[in-house]
Amino acid sequence: MADTVATSGTNWVNRLKGQIGRFNRIFIAIVAIPTLSASVYFGFIASDIYISESRFVVRNPQRQTQSTLGALLQSTGFTRSQDDTYSVHDYLLSRDALRELDQQLQIRKTLSSSSIDVFNRFPGLSWDDSFEAFYKHYRKYVQVDYDTVSSITTLYVRAYSASEAHDFNDLLLQMSERLVNNLNTRARLDLIQVAEREVLKAEDRAKDAAAALSAYRDGQEVFDPDRQSMLQLQGVSKMREDLLRTETQIAQLRKISPENPQISALIYRAESLRNEITEESGKVYGQLKSFSAKAKAYDQLQLEKSFADRQLATAMASLDSARNEAQRKQLYLERLVQPHTPDKAMEPRRIRSIGMIFILGMILWGVLSLIVASVKEHTN
Repeated sequence: MADTVATSGTNWVNRLKGQIGRFNRIFIAIVAIPTLSASVYFGFIASDIYISESRFVVRNPQRQTQSTLGALLQSTGFTRSQDDTYSVHDYLLSRDALRELDQQLQIRKTLSSSSIDVFNRFPGLSWDDSFEAFYKHYRKYVQVDYDTVSSITTLYVRAYSASEAHDFNDLLLQMSERLVNNLNTRARLDLIQVAEREVLKAEDRAKDAAAALSAYRDGQEVFDPDRQSMLQLQGVSKMREDLLRTETQIAQLRKISPENPQISALIYRAESLRNEITEESGKVYGQLKSFSAKAKAYDQLQLEKSFADRQLATAMASLDSARNEAQRKQLYLERLVQPHTPDKAMEPRRIRSIGMIFILGMILWGVLSLIVASVKEHTN
């Protein structure tokens, strides 16, 4: 009986030692090795990363805003331009920005330096050194944060030396300012060109209308039917007065002296006046070539010329307004915080990173230990 108990105790101890050994192996694989590797990497291998920060805002004096800061900017003559701010953000993270950075500061050479640890340098453990691979690598070093309430953009640039971080950040801001200036120039040119095209169209229409009116006057031998008709009617009115006086004289002479020889002359004069009145009246109305017949086409041409002149005047005023507007800068990139030169590496956070790996390893080791113990218990 004693031998049986001793044997059972020995087997239980052996099983316990085996479980402890398995747990130790799991602990070493999941906790000890990763923590030791992280300690070696972050303690001796990982390169220091310096972060340069700057802040800016894009303003547009033409647009309105409802935010508190926008009201403040509006009181000083400026308001924010959210759409144009997003354009600047996209440019900062674009391939064009990367190309210019590489041309001016040799950023590819900088990020491929052997002084950078193999996990962070380009191309590092990968054999792909294409521009697209470099662009993906570049996106790790530039970060753009935008506050929609204040419309302030914060630009973070990471580099492996303080001076490089500052230079990268400052050049990106210079490129952004140039982009905004180009947007201004393009907007000015478009504004003026559209106004100039409208002026040219209006000038052509005004010239065509004036030429058509002049051709009509030459062809119809008329200057202004209304004025000419008025002058013609004034002449007819005078002839009617003369005719009335002549008829009055004839009536008086016939009554006083029927045989007076002046009666024949007066009758001839009266008949001449009647014919002249009929002829002159026909020039005003009632004939195909009368002033009234010509007035309809003349009025249409005169109305077209008036519209064309007004359109030309409006287009000229718009052009002057466009030129005045072009004199003002529509977009402004204001630096609120200049890029600073960091005096301390902010990344990597070595102790924090090692601690996080240790804690995660401990959590995983605990979960796996419980699973192994549960499976072993059900097996036995």
